[in-house]
Amino acid sequence: MINFVIKKVFGTQNDRYLKSLRPVIKQINDMEPTIQAMQDEDFPARIAELKEEVANGTDLQEILPEVFALVREASVRVLGMRHYDVQLIGGCALHDGKIAEMKTGEGKTLVATLPVVLNALTGKGVHVITVNDYLATRDAEWMGQLYGFLGLTTGIIVHGLTDEDRKAAYGSDITYGTNNEFGFDYLRDNMKFYKEQLVQRPHHFAIVDEVDSILIDEARTPLIISGASEDSTALYSQIDTIVPSLKEETHYTMDEKARSVALTDEGVIRVEQLLKIDNLYDPTNITLQHHVLQALKAHKIFKRDVDYIVKDGQVVIVDEFTGRLMPGRRFSDGLHQALEAKEGVKVEAENQTLASITFQNYFRMYEKLGGMTGTADTEAVEFQQIYNLSVCSIPTNRPMARKDFPDVIYRTTREKFNAIADSIAELHQGGQPVLVGTISIETSELISQLLKQRRIPHNVLNAKHHEQEAQIVAEAGQKGHVTIATNMAGRGTDIVLGEGVKKAGGLHILGTERHESRRIDNQLRGRAGRQGDPGSSRFYLSLEDDLMRLFASERMSNMMQKLGMDEGEPIENNMVSKAIENAQKRVEGRNFEIRKTLLDYDNVMNQQREVIYTLRRDIMMNESQEELIQEFLSDLMDVLYEEWNATKPEDRGELAEALPAQLDEIFNLSASINLESVPTEEEAHKAVQDRLAVLRDDAKEVYEDVLRYFLLEELDRCWKEHLLNMDHLREGIGLRGYGQRDPKQEYKREGFELFQDMLFRIRENVFKALTRLRIQRPEEEEQEILRDEFRHKEETNVTYSGGEEDNKPAKRAEPKIGRNAPCPCGSGKKYKKCCGA
Repeated sequence: MINFVIKKVFGTQNDRYLKSLRPVIKQINDMEPTIQAMQDEDFPARIAELKEEVANGTDLQEILPEVFALVREASVRVLGMRHYDVQLIGGCALHDGKIAEMKTGEGKTLVATLPVVLNALTGKGVHVITVNDYLATRDAEWMGQLYGFLGLTTGIIVHGLTDEDRKAAYGSDITYGTNNEFGFDYLRDNMKFYKEQLVQRPHHFAIVDEVDSILIDEARTPLIISGASEDSTALYSQIDTIVPSLKEETHYTMDEKARSVALTDEGVIRVEQLLKIDNLYDPTNITLQHHVLQALKAHKIFKRDVDYIVKDGQVVIVDEFTGRLMPGRRFSDGLHQALEAKEGVKVEAENQTLASITFQNYFRMYEKLGGMTGTADTEAVEFQQIYNLSVCSIPTNRPMARKDFPDVIYRTTREKFNAIADSIAELHQGGQPVLVGTISIETSELISQLLKQRRIPHNVLNAKHHEQEAQIVAEAGQKGHVTIATNMAGRGTDIVLGEGVKKAGGLHILGTERHESRRIDNQLRGRAGRQGDPGSSRFYLSLEDDLMRLFASERMSNMMQKLGMDEGEPIENNMVSKAIENAQKRVEGRNFEIRKTLLDYDNVMNQQREVIYTLRRDIMMNESQEELIQEFLSDLMDVLYEEWNATKPEDRGELAEALPAQLDEIFNLSASINLESVPTEEEAHKAVQDRLAVLRDDAKEVYEDVLRYFLLEELDRCWKEHLLNMDHLREGIGLRGYGQRDPKQEYKREGFELFQDMLFRIRENVFKALTRLRIQRPEEEEQEILRDEFRHKEETNVTYSGGEEDNKPAKRAEPKIGRNAPCPCGSGKKYKKCCGA
């Protein structure tokens, strides 16, 4: 009640923010006549002057009115579009690091140009991030004309570019691209060996288009770069053959809400019989147990043409939110291999993680972040908690005229689809265009078949070709057109009404099912009623829909049965719609917890990732590695001599043998000093320094390259092993809850211990390599060749598990001291199996 009174008297926080922008909008409008009097050539000259002012300390807020006025007039001259006042408000919100919630058709693409140009004046680069390559290319080319008129450069990051192309694009004032490309470039940069190979600049300012899709929907899937492991794939096919003989409830139970399966006691016995083993839960059979559960999930939980499709002999994931195919992305933890075995296609090798990051942690690296979408308010709490982003609802330029009709609910799916086909036929006959929104490809094809039987012409969008998709969606507003699409297909493309359609009632949105998220339903509705156009929407549901079956109250089903409803008779009631909305809220809350848990675990990894990536960057950027090598040496000596120094002389018995052995193993000191007795820490330290001095004299010009190579090589190798260990720790950490221990705290504690061990191994392995390395001086003319060979890059096959990437090599450096040649130590073995091991 108190909050209600406060809002009535003072207005909401959103109202107060919009009110605070009125003086700024007035300033921009007051400057318009002056800007209109400028010549075309004056625009880039003035932008260059403002760039210089910013470089000399002028705050962006001071010049915001003039820059926005310049951009608006430039847009009129170049694109023939003038920013409305509400678009200026949206631009201010983005510059302030907020999410601008703007209805479909309000011109979000044009709004972004305002803060983009303003923040590009810093010279640090601005990133504009979209959901697919088509939109990135379209917006970069379209808005690039405006930026070029102002004297600013535009780059684009899409699939298939070379590192040189990427570096040039990131070096532009403004860079367009997809979230996956930006994230993978960050990970790849942290696998490079030389600073000249880096493509990204530091993360300054980003505007995320369709921010809810990228920061909420895709936040459950981390970006992963992985390399093939050596594990055999035969076991997947073997396990797949036993799954059909297992019966639900008898041998296993299934939780569709959690998308999980579990074996019953009888099921365990049956699996042991089929696999001819004594105890499935024996530690030696843990892999078998894991494979059985994944095979069950593949057969019983994951559905073909809903969760994935089979195309060209491959299992391709279907994005549950967009309905798009995601080639290159694979389910983790062996699930993808289980699906391949189920579908009888080639089972690819499992992958080992080489680098990973969540979208949450990637986007939190930006100094300032803004976002645009038509639907963000339902997730405002999550945006605030995870990203510290507040949502600002921007008023529409014209009042909304769309009619949103209550849902209609049928008892069975069959009745529902018949009613949908009847409704489409009626609307089509009246000339009203219809956009049918579905959740899955399977549903799209089913409705298409019903319409073919009634000979109703229609288009089906399966999101395979973005360019074709945009064209079909753009034409969906023509008279009598029927378009069937997944809920978000064609997102980012306006549906313009054809001639005579406004009189027919505008575009009608027909939803075939409620999505788990209210926001995605709102996105579908938002396709109609742009810029004050007429339009309407209605959702058709049945008690057999997944959302209703799993999450809605049983009272609804009982109520419909008591009413004694006839075949095909629907119920249309606001109370029912409210019950469905409550079910959606419960699912949204559960999904938020999943994303938050993922982030909680990744935060542990993120702290470790920052340490490793900062260290890598320092090694790449610093001309000399001497200071770091000395720091590593001091740390190692302190650890090795810690117990020795803390033990009384009379109690050092076993240590007197162990310590010299450790010194020789790590530093190869037996050839330099007498290790029959324990040397002092200072003596050991000096002996290692002497060995490094010999290496420095031998290597001469390539000494720093030698140090850099072994530092990065060992850091990457140990980090890869650490990621695997952390994956294994994460898999079993949930079981700690049964012992009354917090799994997250246990993961944090044990993860820190593993990380400390890894840091010690890096130091240890670097000195094992450096103190055994011998470089034979080449002839003078060969010195340049040797120097180049240290910069030679070897290829390692990797796959990209979080986005639309095909398998391609990551670059690695390799010194040609003879990895396949005789080892310089004189052992007669190959270098890679001796000192280079």
